[in-house]
Amino acid sequence: MSKKGEMLTQNIIAEVIESQNEVWLKKDNSIRRDKLPEIKIFDGFVNIITGVRRCGKSTLLRQLLPAASGKSVFLNFEDPRLAGFEKDDFGRLDRQLKFLKAENLYFDEIQMLESWELYVRQKLDEGYNIVVTGSNATLLSKELGTKLTGRHLQTELFPFSYKEFLRLEKLGDSQKAMALYLQRGGFPEFLKTQHPVVLQQLFDDILMRDIAVRYGVRDVTSLRRLAVYLISNIGKPVSATNLTSLFSIKAASTMLEYFSYLQDAYLVQFVPKFSYSLKTQIRNPKKVYAMDLGLFTHNSITFTEENGRRLENQVFLYYRQQGKELFYFSEKRECDFVVFDKGKIQEAIQVCYEVNEDNLKREIAGLTEALDFFGLKKGKIITFNQSDVYQVEDKEITLVPVRRLFRGGG
Repeated sequence: MSKKGEMLTQNIIAEVIESQNEVWLKKDNSIRRDKLPEIKIFDGFVNIITGVRRCGKSTLLRQLLPAASGKSVFLNFEDPRLAGFEKDDFGRLDRQLKFLKAENLYFDEIQMLESWELYVRQKLDEGYNIVVTGSNATLLSKELGTKLTGRHLQTELFPFSYKEFLRLEKLGDSQKAMALYLQRGGFPEFLKTQHPVVLQQLFDDILMRDIAVRYGVRDVTSLRRLAVYLISNIGKPVSATNLTSLFSIKAASTMLEYFSYLQDAYLVQFVPKFSYSLKTQIRNPKKVYAMDLGLFTHNSITFTEENGRRLENQVFLYYRQQGKELFYFSEKRECDFVVFDKGKIQEAIQVCYEVNEDNLKREIAGLTEALDFFGLKKGKIITFNQSDVYQVEDKEITLVPVRRLFRGGG
């Protein structure tokens, strides 16, 4: 293994490529990802695939192989044998790629290296087809955006969707299957092993490798406590200012940095309160959601099943995966989500696990206030398994079971 400051040899790079590709090509490829048809390989463009660590990005790369002509080479730069990789070593990598007559390059976590975007640009200009994957949204898109303006296509990959979960578990669509999905989430490796330690180790890997090491965070204890707090409070509003005293973090600006690190690493996501004023949006508390419910199940400090918050989190993920822009609405009353597409309001949504006589008026009141505000005539209350339609003055309120939403019938 090379150490920082030691130069890699041509042999080490050749050995890493050979061994990685042998392992990569043998891995399980059975569950076809739903994102696959969306990824188009065009000459002169770099494809960027981002997503939380261990969500299946390298599997998606293997599923792209049949459509590629010519020799394909995969290289994960997190390999410990490449720990000393420096700018000069790109020349050695080049020689190996030419020796292998590579035409298609699949680079995983290359954003860890200095000047990686210049190298990718060089390879693109030389006519290679390139797909770059990584577990940090901002590093990839911002750095490539400056060097490859208009020449990169970006795709986000999430852990398994409900449909992919059903295929892996060989289950039919049912209330029992949905309940399992809301409990287990969609990380492929966890679903195959059912060992909680898989998701506990993943949680720590994200904190250490994707945040602490990458951004030089020294107070890892406070970072970890904050991450556990946030993932334990899914569906609730959180404020950087209010949390500083809880975690011995002196400045709200530092807390906001931690928020952005956690979001860029896809551990949690934040939904702002709707306002036409960007300054007001930034100032108001944001609601927090986990990137996967398995992470919530096995890393949060909660003592009840939290079915309502699980359902709300999964509805957030559903719309987030559709590329929608989400806000929560809160004036006199609250509405869980207002959904925008390309800057235009699409719909207002409440999420309620079980609608009953105690909560029906409250849910409808929050929803109709949002509908009035945006001038909409129809709204949804997404439930676990209830269907109904209510006419409230000139508005139609539909109760939609979450399974129907996930099947595309929402």
